[in-house]
Amino acid sequence: MVKQFIEMAGTLLDLFGVLVIVGGTIIASVVFCGRVARRQEAGTYPAYRRAVGRTLLLGLELLVAADIIKTVAIAPTFQSVGVLAAVVLVRTFLSFSLQVELEGRWPWHKPLDG
Repeated sequence: MVKQFIEMAGTLLDLFGVLVIVGGTIIASVVFCGRVARRQEAGTYPAYRRAVGRTLLLGLELLVAADIIKTVAIAPTFQSVGVLAAVVLVRTFLSFSLQVELEGRWPWHKPLDG
């Protein structure tokens, strides 16, 4: 029963991560199209990129959490943990790259406005 709950929790977290990415991208796209239609072009594209980037970051974090739950809690074999490590490494690299792209600075540098 506990194993089924953990599997379901991991699957639901996977689904929620995908929904966040899809839903956030759709919302950001609708807002972007609305701004373009109203000819509010100043800063529209960078704002769109930031919105999609934040959506991807949140979705990736949820997907990593789901992978950890499903892999470590259910079948912690050496092979499954190795696959998890590779997946987490790739997703962490993507998250790091997106964060640098969104903020325009390395994470260890102080923000210019603060």
